[in-house]
Amino acid sequence: MRNISVILLVFFFIATQAQTSVFNSLLQKNVDSKGNVNYKNLKKEENKLDLYLSYLNKTSPSKSWSKNKQKAFWINAYNAYTIKIILDNYPTKSITKIKNKGKTAWKTPFAKVGGKTYTLDHIEHKILREKLFDPRIHVGVNCASGSCPKLHNVAFTESNVNTELEKLMKSFINDPKRNKTSKKDMIHISEIFNWFKVDFTKKGSIIDYINKYASQKISSDAKIHYLPYDWNLNGK
Repeated sequence: MRNISVILLVFFFIATQAQTSVFNSLLQKNVDSKGNVNYKNLKKEENKLDLYLSYLNKTSPSKSWSKNKQKAFWINAYNAYTIKIILDNYPTKSITKIKNKGKTAWKTPFAKVGGKTYTLDHIEHKILREKLFDPRIHVGVNCASGSCPKLHNVAFTESNVNTELEKLMKSFINDPKRNKTSKKDMIHISEIFNWFKVDFTKKGSIIDYINKYASQKISSDAKIHYLPYDWNLNGK
């Protein structure tokens, strides 16, 4: 009996790796290093995305999984279903233009995981932010828009999620398109730091958090301004 359990665990591990590789290959092929997405080509390969979504629908995340494994799984799920809703409505100029029975893309129940149907909002706020709290989640999940942290062109895994989120946060904070932090006494930063201020100030101020990653340190009493948010599609 024990041998059977071990075999099943090995089989599940291999299957998980294979399915994540499908999503990873799609990202590698259709997302450049700046996070620009080739939705036109993704539309042609939608069957491959659907294969990965089918895996998500059949897989129930377990509490026995490590926090990193759960985090990687749910961030991938969020990003894959965000791509899916864009493709279902492609061409579109912005995710904000998508409406389903009066509901926005984030409030539409369509993301199927483990046989249950979720909204993108539920995955982000009730699972990732609430149960798997990590401020860096905000650079992992992607809202398909110009001002969002770039969509990573690598799928997250249990082994890489911590390293990749760390790199993404550093890249995001030092990206002059999304955060202007070159002046020590005045910064213009993403609305993400405003919308989710509670997540970034658990152990200090917004500036304290930014200084963990900023190439040039900011004065603790610097004036903060938030940049207008670009909701245009992050497509090529």
